[in-house]
Amino acid sequence: MDNILEIRNVSKKFVSKNKEILALDNVTFDVKYNEFLSIVGPSGCGKSTLLRLIAGLEKPTSGEILMEGRRIEGPGAERGMVFQQYSLYPWRNVLNNVAFGLEVRGIPKRERYEIARRFIKMTGLEGFEEAYPYELSGGMQQRVAIARTLANDPKVVLMDEPFAALDVQTRTILQHELLKIWEKEKKTVVFVTHSVEEAIYLSDRVIVMTARPGRIKDIIPIDLPRPRKRDSLEFLEYKRRIVNILKDEVLKSYNMYKCSTMG
Repeated sequence: MDNILEIRNVSKKFVSKNKEILALDNVTFDVKYNEFLSIVGPSGCGKSTLLRLIAGLEKPTSGEILMEGRRIEGPGAERGMVFQQYSLYPWRNVLNNVAFGLEVRGIPKRERYEIARRFIKMTGLEGFEEAYPYELSGGMQQRVAIARTLANDPKVVLMDEPFAALDVQTRTILQHELLKIWEKEKKTVVFVTHSVEEAIYLSDRVIVMTARPGRIKDIIPIDLPRPRKRDSLEFLEYKRRIVNILKDEVLKSYNMYKCSTMG
């Protein structure tokens, strides 16, 4: 089996103020083992909803999502999620934040701390084991969140705009570090981002979604060697291509938002 995830004819509806909203419409794609797949699209197109469906935090209205041939019915340890907001426990230091999932699973203290320290080192946090979240920068907090997810050894890592709130320099550093970890750990990553450049830099393939209701408009394989040079002609050509595909969808999304606020 080449595919670890199969998303089949997935649609998702929400009810808001007695009005039914179609967030995703008939979405179908596969994710290969050890693939780095990014999803881009205009605001409100259902990117994060799709990630939550794969995580099992939401259920599709229709269609199904399979992991290794089995239907996803809820959250599972084989899928780990890194959120945009820094979802750390403020009363736990770095070591205990990273070890939290292992503790819940009943892993003995000595073993879970050994595992946690390994991923703390891997994410460049060595020396900060005793620090608390409020003592860390945004970039360091997100490193802790990534380390905590990886420590649980999921087969699939789901990342919902994890670097969106960071400054450009920190974001660039963490993109590079994430790729090093991905190449070393051989994980499958599904990554949601608003940044076309980030998607091209990180990904094997980029899914481009339409304005709401979110449908797949195109899937672009990124055939560039790593490490990638953001100023190369080939990189810039991919960026031009994806931006052009997105342009009309962003405009549609803006017009829908304008109509909703005016009406």
